[in-house]
Amino acid sequence: MWRNYPLPFHANAMPAAEAAMAAHEQGKFWEMHDKIFANQGFLDRPTFEKHAQEIGLNMAKFKSALDSGRNKAGIQADVAYINTLPGGGVGTPTFFINGHKLAGAYPFDEFAKIIDAELKKKG
Repeated sequence: MWRNYPLPFHANAMPAAEAAMAAHEQGKFWEMHDKIFANQGFLDRPTFEKHAQEIGLNMAKFKSALDSGRNKAGIQADVAYINTLPGGGVGTPTFFINGHKLAGAYPFDEFAKIIDAELKKKG
């Protein structure tokens, strides 16, 4: 499950999250996500619109979503939820696997160990 957690000290984090959620409205969240993360040096409206066009979004709907700010409340709800979790969401990326928190970039083996241990508990 994906939850948004735009860092408050990063001026472009909320607009990037809004762009991703605007793409989600058209079934293209991951495509926009990948474009944003591949081009982190360019987190501005013209770049988001360029990405939207490249992934085939309806531009009128995409621009309307950004102009209206309609996804902001959902993003803020994600932040509020994450802040209720044990240890909160102190940074990105942060992963929770059945209550086990992994903050930062970890190799696949770290995830596999936790997931395997959790699966063994389920029997």
